[in-house]
Amino acid sequence: MKTIKMISMSLLLGLFLTLSANVRAQDPIKVAPNAYKKVILENDKVRVMQVEIAPMDSVPWHSHPDHIVYALTDGKLEITDKGKAPVVAEFKAGDAMYMVATTHMAKNMGDATVKLIVTELKTIKTKN
Repeated sequence: MKTIKMISMSLLLGLFLTLSANVRAQDPIKVAPNAYKKVILENDKVRVMQVEIAPMDSVPWHSHPDHIVYALTDGKLEITDKGKAPVVAEFKAGDAMYMVATTHMAKNMGDATVKLIVTELKTIKTKN
């Protein structure tokens, strides 16, 4: 009986881990190709992306390492960080913001397309 119980618990744990991996946020390029239009530059230090979010459009859960956001247009985004209440961020064209690593989703709350450049900073691996 203990063997069956242990097998059942192992199967349940495996199912939980599989499901939680699917719930975990993903690469914005993969989950939101409608908003993350293209990668402008990528190397071992940075990934620079062109982002356009149409009015009332949403970007589903995704993750970023530490990153810089540069606004090409004025805008108003509702941003929900994992485990926190939504916050509305208003910005002007030319604003630059440093953001720590995060998992979040976003929604354009304005009546114009929000255009951004997002630069993700990659962890530099050192040789020992």
